[in-house]
Amino acid sequence: MMAQSIVFTEEETALLADAQFFPKRAAITTKIRTMLEATLRALRHELVGLSLVVPPDFDPHIHQLVKGEHLEDFPYQYLDCPKHFSGGNKFTFRTLVWWGHHVAYALLLEGSEIRRYKRQLLGRFHQLAGRDLELSLAPSLWEWKRGEGYALPITHDRKAQIAAVLAERSFLKVVRYVPLSDPRVREGQLAQVACETFRSMHPLVTP
Repeated sequence: MMAQSIVFTEEETALLADAQFFPKRAAITTKIRTMLEATLRALRHELVGLSLVVPPDFDPHIHQLVKGEHLEDFPYQYLDCPKHFSGGNKFTFRTLVWWGHHVAYALLLEGSEIRRYKRQLLGRFHQLAGRDLELSLAPSLWEWKRGEGYALPITHDRKAQIAAVLAERSFLKVVRYVPLSDPRVREGQLAQVACETFRSMHPLVTP
């Protein structure tokens, strides 16, 4: 039984022998990095002069670009801009490209201003609803799967349901998921979608 488990299938053998697989992957990785760098420039421009409800010591100029291999066994690349993780306070907008899954644009909020964010989500609910945004239902900020049980679409008819979820939350994660097959992803428009998404989230985090 043990010997059988390490035998390559025909599909695995073909992949192992494919001399173009890794160069193709490297080319895609480079393109994603370039798109995320463009997203960084675009978001920095968006942040200029923008008034936000933020935790103490928030610096809108801090960002982070990350590449990894093992988000549930799949490669990933992401940009955090703005990026604020300080103690229990979080105010970060993440653009995550998760190979084999989707692009996720997420606002991660926790800490000193969380009560205000929750009030504003409900008080300005219909400004946020119907804009392809979803409220994460996961028990932490670091779950990136979507679908039933993972995220709840923020639609005009779900205010009471969203309010019930918020009552139990000590943090907020609002996400927009975009399929990798979306023409805007294929055409390298991550930056445009990031800015559009960040603007759609303004009612949650502006005074």
